[in-house]
Amino acid sequence: MKTSTISTALLLALGATVVGCAADAPDDATDPSDPSDPDYNPDPQPVPLTPEGKFGVTSDFDLAQNLPGTAGTIASYFIQATDDPDDPTRFIVQQLVNQLPAGSIKNTLNGAIPFVAGYLNDRLLDVAPDFVSTIVDVGNKFGQVARHFGTLEVVEIQSNGAAVKTVNGVKFKIDNIDLDFRFADVGIQDIKVEGLQVNLEQSGKLSFSSHKVPMKYGQVLKLALDQAIIPLIDPSASNLGDLLGNVVNCQAVGQYVYEAIDIGSPSTFESACISGLNAAGPALYNALNQIDGSALEFNLTGVARAIDRNKDGKMDDIATGLWSGEVKYAGQPAPLPETSKFFGSKM
Repeated sequence: MKTSTISTALLLALGATVVGCAADAPDDATDPSDPSDPDYNPDPQPVPLTPEGKFGVTSDFDLAQNLPGTAGTIASYFIQATDDPDDPTRFIVQQLVNQLPAGSIKNTLNGAIPFVAGYLNDRLLDVAPDFVSTIVDVGNKFGQVARHFGTLEVVEIQSNGAAVKTVNGVKFKIDNIDLDFRFADVGIQDIKVEGLQVNLEQSGKLSFSSHKVPMKYGQVLKLALDQAIIPLIDPSASNLGDLLGNVVNCQAVGQYVYEAIDIGSPSTFESACISGLNAAGPALYNALNQIDGSALEFNLTGVARAIDRNKDGKMDDIATGLWSGEVKYAGQPAPLPETSKFFGSKM
């Protein structure tokens, strides 16, 4: 809204200037072909005669603002690991307890979780010195994925404007690093959208008719976690279980839990710690799978500018594109942010 206000004020100011000049020199007219004219443009970008062609298109959406239904699913998992006063060790102990067989040891430790967690927190540098910073970093990078959620597309436009759009990959921007993933390379099926209509006006305005793009958001977030976020944090880890295991010293955990409750054995608790952290990853992946139990759908209408770079009458570039519409999850709609952009070039 602020930008709109500034733009309106600027236009009013420019309009007043133009009116004033016209009053002073009513016979003057602008001539863009005259090099002395302020509006002179020696090399205007020509408008194509047809949008026909095959184009590689990249779209960018901010899903962190308005995405309904799923915003808390991922965040809550990481909040669980850091929100209690005795976290992160309470989280670690809880994962350990979950893996113990039923019996007196599990019952005793389950009842002593607050005490054991506090005991471990006092020895945090031995147990998991980088645990909190790692979990926070994962959550932060998830947020970046949501704020710059890009799709890689191929749009094939016929001479009559009929078009087919195929979403064949995703693009993430994490820590200012652009990461592209083609669906064919990661076992995800392309998304084909038919019945699209593209209209080119004489002014160069390019319009894309309303269309729907369904997507398995959980599947894409798992891709982001395993192949983008985790490798940036720990190149030696291939999944969340590996990442957690690398920042928690389960041998030290086992020893300290044994010292705290004086039953069982250090090796028993060490094994349960390892198993618990390995199980923590699938718990998140299961949450991602549950996201895909409901449909995520983009309802889009687009406007862009068509450019004919080589002046052959055919469109070469799709520039300054803006998507409008909404995104739905489980039937709950939310408006797309005004920053939803796209651009493309002929393939």
